[in-house]
Amino acid sequence: MTSTPTLPVIDLSAPGDRPARQIEAACRDTGFFYLTGHGVPPGLLGSLDAASRAFFALPEADKMEIAMDRGGRAWRGYFPVGGELTSGRPDLKEGVYFGTELPDDHPRVRAGLPLHGRNLFPRQVPELRAAVLAYLDALTSVGHSVLRAVARSLDLPADYFEASYTAEPTVLFRIFHYPPSPPGSDDWGVGQHTDYGLLTLLAQDDNGGLSVRTPDGWIDAPPIPGTFVCNIGDMLEKLTGGWYRSTLHRVRNVSGRDRLSYPFFFDPDFTAEVPALPARTRTTAAGEPWWDGADPRAFTGTYGDYLLGKVAKVFPQLSGDVL
Repeated sequence: MTSTPTLPVIDLSAPGDRPARQIEAACRDTGFFYLTGHGVPPGLLGSLDAASRAFFALPEADKMEIAMDRGGRAWRGYFPVGGELTSGRPDLKEGVYFGTELPDDHPRVRAGLPLHGRNLFPRQVPELRAAVLAYLDALTSVGHSVLRAVARSLDLPADYFEASYTAEPTVLFRIFHYPPSPPGSDDWGVGQHTDYGLLTLLAQDDNGGLSVRTPDGWIDAPPIPGTFVCNIGDMLEKLTGGWYRSTLHRVRNVSGRDRLSYPFFFDPDFTAEVPALPARTRTTAAGEPWWDGADPRAFTGTYGDYLLGKVAKVFPQLSGDVL
């Protein structure tokens, strides 16, 4: 496995169609790239990082005050180390789930739509609320900008996604804390998996640990200051008929220090159908079985149906609150 950055670095602010063409090449190759020129001020992530570290430093009983079982159908809140599963195996991480902040009288909340509602915030770290909500707003804007470039990379109008699948996107945000893996253990912070939706924007601290499966094997995706690691998910592979790749990735923290990461998922409207894009029905020739036996290209239904089927496996003890 390589330990130096080999994924492309794409400047979203570059002129013309250059970002679109670079995104096309990256999504045809590994589905991963670093993103610069995104316009998110460093101070915003700095405030989020400071508040997040203060939260994870709290006693377990304090953190459990916002446990996910108190989030109900909104699927928000804290889970302890080992509380999340990947392919049935507990992950060596703890974290907090957030999403678009919706009031109780929002039509989707009143209708009982899963994964919609209010976030849970810790009373002991009040600054986390403002940092999270500001970050959600900023990254939602970046998500729209990246998908405009993705649309152009597919020879579609720049507003193709924003006018349809992401007019009201499903926005999910996680803050993860990975304790150091014990020396010589085979414990993974998160095992190999693909992401479910359209687009992931990942901020990570200086400790590394993310690796990506490429046609030539696993490579590291170490942090580069000022960038996000961007990757596409199952629904963009489905939309493009396999032309773009939703790629396996995993995390193991071997730095000997606590690792924090901030994955932001920008996905289709929960109620939207996700058919193949026009004139994009080509598929890749690898012929490998899908990592969890469920090829997203074969799925029919709304994005919400697909997402609920996935998250029920991540937290099976909570699935009854949502499904």
